[in-house]
Amino acid sequence: MPKVYYKKAQGNRKKKFTRLIGLGIFAIGLVITAYVFLPLISWQIYFAPVFASQNISSPIPQSTIVNSSTFQTLLAEASNTLSGVDYNNADNWFPNFKRQSNTKQQVTTYSLSIPKLNIVNAVVSTVDNDLASHLVNYGGTAIPGEKGNAVVFGHSTLPQLYDAKSYKTVFTYLYELSPGDEIIVNVGKSTYKYQVQNITVVDPENTSILEQSFDDSYLTLVTCTPPGTTWKRLVVKTKVEKI
Repeated sequence: MPKVYYKKAQGNRKKKFTRLIGLGIFAIGLVITAYVFLPLISWQIYFAPVFASQNISSPIPQSTIVNSSTFQTLLAEASNTLSGVDYNNADNWFPNFKRQSNTKQQVTTYSLSIPKLNIVNAVVSTVDNDLASHLVNYGGTAIPGEKGNAVVFGHSTLPQLYDAKSYKTVFTYLYELSPGDEIIVNVGKSTYKYQVQNITVVDPENTSILEQSFDDSYLTLVTCTPPGTTWKRLVVKTKVEKI
């Protein structure tokens, strides 16, 4: 009899252990699913209506929300993040773009303000790609005030995680900008005012936003969207105001 009871106890322990493993795998699956799709859901609830009112092309159109390619790109984005791609490095935002190596800049930093978003004198670096410490004027693009296109990258996140003092969340509300809004840049002793022209959303494979146009001075702001993901890129194109 004691021998029989011992075997039953061992069997119960194995069943409990197997059950715990199964629950653990299920919980991990739920976390990964939430990580991938919660930003998608929050986009549809909170952000897509704002984009619609501004006539901006949504990165997740209602007509394609269940399209297989949508899920494939979402899963690819999650895989990149979980695999350790460092999105604090601006070079990883457009992986297909080969930028020019940093040359010695006369201006190493300048400040950027967006009154509508309460961003005041955010630091922009022209000499490194560390988005955790400041905004980044991407290498090979112009400097504000020059003829050409100055492209500035900055992080965003879910609004509930926004921290006004953190460069990891500084561009969270960039999607609220509209054509006509003003951006102020201080480069040395010079001040330039740029006016928002248009707002678009592109894939990370679309590097056209980094192209230079030398007919005037342009400033392009870039962040990830939907907020909380690295799936697409929100692009705010501005043009210098004539004095």
